[in-house]
Amino acid sequence: MNIIDFFDIAPYRWHSIIIAIICGAMIGCERQIRGKPVGIRTASLITLGTYLFMATSFTFAEGSYDPSRVMGQIITGVGFLGAGVMMARDGAIVGVTSAATIWVLAAVGIMIGSGNLVASVKVSFLVVGILVGVEILERHMKMLTRGVHGSFKNFHRRDTHSEQDN
Repeated sequence: MNIIDFFDIAPYRWHSIIIAIICGAMIGCERQIRGKPVGIRTASLITLGTYLFMATSFTFAEGSYDPSRVMGQIITGVGFLGAGVMMARDGAIVGVTSAATIWVLAAVGIMIGSGNLVASVKVSFLVVGILVGVEILERHMKMLTRGVHGSFKNFHRRDTHSEQDN
């Protein structure tokens, strides 16, 4: 066995694996810096795992297998994973953005598995732009912190103050 055969991982492609990890890490980095669930490791593993499932499904596509069935199961499974990060806290649902991020990470993995590498990188930048951009808008526009968003932030501030009092 020569060195080239050792590193051959057909039907998977190293450049797709690397892009899956980079796209996941890019989105996960934003989440981790802000102390949110779904950091760099989790996000990278979601995109990588989704890519591997999709790439594997395409190898079976020549027979009676249908890659869209695998994609449907990924979407369902990732929905359950996302539901696991959501919680109710004093009447407010928290973790919805993290759950949505998990879903988008899987979509990016599906894009990579389908061969849309450049588009997957662009979408990853777009996701980071949305996550960071809305945070900036919320800081500068009071009207965006109404309703649940404002009451949860006030609840979080009360929580922090009561911990400091103890």
